[in-house]
Parts: sequence; C-alpha cells; structure tokens
Amino acid sequence: MKYARDTRPFSQPTQMAELLSETLPWIKNIAGKTVVIKYGGAAMENAALQNAVMSDIVLLKLFGVNPIIVHGGGKAINRAMAAQHLEVQFANGRRVTTPETMEVVRQVLVGEVNQDLVRAVNAHGNLAVGVSGADAGTFVAHQLDPELGRVGEITKVNTGYLEDLIRSEYIPVVATVALGDDGGYYNVNADTAAGHVAAALGAHKIVFLTDVDGLYEDFDDKSSLISNMTLDECRSLRDSGTLASGMIPKIDACIRALEAGVFRAHIINGTTAHSLLIELLTDEGVGTVVHATQEAYDLDTHPLGKVAARLMVNLSEEEARKGLA
Repeated sequence: MKYARDTRPFSQPTQMAELLSETLPWIKNIAGKTVVIKYGGAAMENAALQNAVMSDIVLLKLFGVNPIIVHGGGKAINRAMAAQHLEVQFANGRRVTTPETMEVVRQVLVGEVNQDLVRAVNAHGNLAVGVSGADAGTFVAHQLDPELGRVGEITKVNTGYLEDLIRSEYIPVVATVALGDDGGYYNVNADTAAGHVAAALGAHKIVFLTDVDGLYEDFDDKSSLISNMTLDECRSLRDSGTLASGMIPKIDACIRALEAGVFRAHIINGTTAHSLLIELLTDEGVGTVVHATQEAYDLDTHPLGKVAARLMVNLSEEEARKGLA
C-alpha cells in the first residue's frame, strides 16, 4: 500500500490540469504544420540540456507538428581543430575555412554532431534522420568571400528530400554543409541556413534556440528585452547598427523567413528548461517573437483569457493575418 502523502507530496492536480488545458488551442493551431528549429549554443554542449530539447521536439512531433532541426557545431569544430593542431581563425564573425579546415568541419558536423543529435532523438523512438546539406543537393552554395575560403552563401535549397522525410513522418536533422557550385563543399552559417530552409519550405514558424533570453534593444540594458515586434521594426533594429554581432545572422534569417511567408519567428533561450514548449504551446511564451504582419502583432500582444483563447481555436492564423480576428 502506498499513501498519497508519500507518492504525491507536492502535487497540485488542478494547476497541472489548467496548464494542460492551456496548451490545447496552441496544439490545435500548430498541428500538421512545419516548424524549423535552429539548434546550437550551450543547449547543444550540455548533455542534459540536449536530451531535454530533443525530448521536447519529439513531444511536438507526437502532437502532430513537423519539426526540422538545423544545427551547427562551432565548439565541437574548435575542439577537433585543436586536436589536429590547426589554427582557428575568424574574420567578420565567420570561421576562416581552408580546404583542410573544411574536411574537419564536414567530419565533425556530419559524422559527429549530427549523429549525436539523431541518437538523442531516436532514444524516444526511431523518428530522426540525419541529413547533410549536401545530400540530394539540399543546400547549394557559392563562395561568400575569397578571404574566408570555403565559407559558402546558399544560392538554392532543394526541398524534395526534406519534404519526402516529412511525408514519411521523420524528423530531419540537418547539418549545415553545402554542396558547392564548384563541386566541393562549403561551410555555411547555421542561422542563415535555417532561415533559407524555413523560407524554401514555407514553414509555419522558425525558432532559434540561443544562449540569451531573446532580442534586446540594448544588450547592456536587461530591461530592454523585446517580447513582440513586427517585421518592419525588426528591419529597423537590424539597420540601426546597435545589435550584438552574434544576433545579426539570426535577425537576418528571421527577416528572410518572414519575407518569404513564414508567419512568426521566435528567438528563445535554449538553456531554459522546456523553453521550446513554453514558447510554442502556452499563452505566455518566454522569448522574442517577430511577426510577419501588423495584424498578427496586434493579436498576439493583446492578452487573451483562456475562454477567449478557446474561441479563437477555429480561426486560422491566415484569418488573423487578414485582420478577421
């Protein structure tokens, strides 16, 4: 015999039921839609955080979402280069990638980081398929800058392979190595690649898991964390020259995706437990949301009570975009 005082000492079933109920309209809204998740930073380096993020992504899949994971692996590349006594060099925030460095990048991203993430997802069921951007010519790129070597700028995303995986109910896990238009390989920025994928697929959302709580108007002023903004405001902030350099590729990727028809972009802290679920499936959210339209911004920034939220379930976000809400 077991007593409730021992098995459920801190249980608050009413609050738990309320939380689960809150997720319903969000699940119904996002089910069947594609969400591109750019994964990197400390959440990738910490094994416990990595497992938590992968389990959250599997839960989204079980709810009917079609997640696509796009990842980098800068710290793992640095470690591999140090082990081979290769110099790590950066210029304008990008890794200088010699042909020798490119081989290390490819081995680490495709053969190590990608397979680690696939294994973490598949611990919950055989759902993930590892993809190199060079597979089926998914990413085609040309040289971004001769001074950077084998650093590529994506010129085309061939979506056929990714779409086949999604239709087969798999989670693509994409390493950001591109096939060069010169027949070689290119190293591409993972934030940039995620934006291209979301744009090419016409994804519903794109989410960037990073190491900070979101986008700050002034990073040194922690009270300036932005919760919601429009695409026009995002462009203005990008052009202001005040953003931290590490945030610029994410903002550029947000703009690319939203201009291509993606409805919302999210920047959240991947080191916060279950931040992905909180951002996508609750009324509050935890990060910064960039909205494609003023109507979407107006809707999202007016708090909805739970009854009102349920009344909104039958209104698609496309209707909200047109201001019908």
